[in-house]
Amino acid sequence: MIGAHVLVGYVPDQQADEALALARAIVALTGGRLTVAAVHPPGRAGAASEAGDTLRRAAEVLGDEPADFVAQESRGVGRGLSVLAGKVGADLIVIGSAAGGARGQIAVGGAADHLLHASSEAVLLTPSGYRPPERVERITVGYVRRPQCDEAVGRAAVAAERLDVPLRLLTLALDEADEGALRDDLALAVPLATGAAGLDPGAVQTELAAGHDVAAALAATDWLDGELLVCASSEDAAVHRVFLGEMALKVLRAAPCPVAVLPRGRD
Repeated sequence: MIGAHVLVGYVPDQQADEALALARAIVALTGGRLTVAAVHPPGRAGAASEAGDTLRRAAEVLGDEPADFVAQESRGVGRGLSVLAGKVGADLIVIGSAAGGARGQIAVGGAADHLLHASSEAVLLTPSGYRPPERVERITVGYVRRPQCDEAVGRAAVAAERLDVPLRLLTLALDEADEGALRDDLALAVPLATGAAGLDPGAVQTELAAGHDVAAALAATDWLDGELLVCASSEDAAVHRVFLGEMALKVLRAAPCPVAVLPRGRD
């Protein structure tokens, strides 16, 4: 299960505080290690010192909770976080919503855009204004019948079993989609979850969300306070890389909860 080593990108703003709070909650659940990173550009006077100040602020927010603090030099925040994740062995990168986004939704900034199209580790984004609950209440997988989504179901099932929470497989039925075929696909995905983690079939929920577009379908769906949405990378992704497709990007932008995007083919 991801979360053995969580890397959070930190800048001195509210969105980063929200990402840090979520990262802290994850390691509290998994017993994992937390690394906080401030990425600064090379060749700019005072940049390293500013990164140090940023990390000291993060340490104040965390208080006595253990974490490693790293200033990473890079020409781009997303690139710097991706490189650092490889160096320290992180299996999850957490970042906040871009500033200026609508409250309760995820706005994709430059760092997130890079990670969502190049990261070799899972990427987790938080909505603006997000405050993590005491526990995860349910894991939802955005499901379409294809190999990448089947992989995501298996990984999410393992996480659901370890956290003792329900797993929901959610498919969007947009416009004039064949709902009967989509329900058949959902039914076929349930054994993937039970086989991967030994879940009782009763712990695997399936749901078809209908709407004229992605935002409408997600708005018509019930979401718990402690919900986590998992999306698979596009079939165009290189092996062991994240690459978010157009539909999944729409889901991410409309989702009311944190969204994790998994790299393709990573066990």
